[in-house]
Amino acid sequence: MITLKDIAQRAGVTATTVSRVINNRGYISEETRRKVYEVMEEMHYQPNELARAFSRQYTSTIGLIVPHITHPFFTKVISNMESAAADKGFKLLLCNSKEQPEKEKDYLDLCMSNRVAGIVLCSKYIQTQEFHKMHIPVVNLERGDDDGTISVQCDNYQGGRMAAEHLIKCGCKSLLHFGGIKGKDMPADRRADAFSDVCKKAGIPYRVLVSDRLLYGSMHYEEFISKALLEYPDVDGIFASSDLIASQVIQVCAQMGKKVPEDIQLIGFDDVMISTVTTPQITTIHQPVEEMTELCVEYITKILNNKSVPQKIVLPVRLVQRESTVMKETER
Repeated sequence: MITLKDIAQRAGVTATTVSRVINNRGYISEETRRKVYEVMEEMHYQPNELARAFSRQYTSTIGLIVPHITHPFFTKVISNMESAAADKGFKLLLCNSKEQPEKEKDYLDLCMSNRVAGIVLCSKYIQTQEFHKMHIPVVNLERGDDDGTISVQCDNYQGGRMAAEHLIKCGCKSLLHFGGIKGKDMPADRRADAFSDVCKKAGIPYRVLVSDRLLYGSMHYEEFISKALLEYPDVDGIFASSDLIASQVIQVCAQMGKKVPEDIQLIGFDDVMISTVTTPQITTIHQPVEEMTELCVEYITKILNNKSVPQKIVLPVRLVQRESTVMKETER
């Protein structure tokens, strides 16, 4: 039977260090962590996860609750979260609530019963009082910070401002924003706030349209977009709150005989893969998902080790110009 002492001897470290790597406790350099994992793999060592869970009150698993797994943004979050968790020795327990409050509550209970090390939430429907019952780290990702839990966000206001300013610099005279979800206040709504502020200051006519939960759940905005363009034929610049919506704007414009960017200039948000596979490719606001997911895992690890973390952190975004917008010659 292979012991921690055997692993330590081959890795050239102490048994205590091996234990800290396996249990994800205390500071361990990435080089040491990698060496221990390599030796464990070479010696085919499998830690007893159940015994470890009872001894330290949690497993090496992080729960991730998302409202969708097929939405391009959450697909990117899931992929990056799995990588960030693996880098710190964690596995991921993925929970897809499908925008159903009851399922979110059930998944929260599932995470608790499975003694997860921490939970990352990307939803809005779990009530604040649920967090007070738990004694594990909870980190909100683009969810808000009104419940006393840790929050990691991108600078949504900055993104909305960049989008509006860019469309105006591109010569647009009538702007439209496809925004968030009616009756659901989320950090992403700050994109619409900034968009409105910039348009008001510049004296540019604008409109902000929001969808409902059913539309958000279906992820099919074509009819919603078509109706808006028919109702507001003067629109020559659109800021979509996601690249998913922006890609459907391109489809609808093609069906209506409108060209992007010649007739309508377009900006999305997120910078997911879909923004580079459309024709034209989509100018978008890059959301630093990789850095955000790494912070979520880092904060969970620090809390487990009784270290303090900021209650809220907001990471900057940046504009990525592609083919769906064209700057005026004087602005280049």
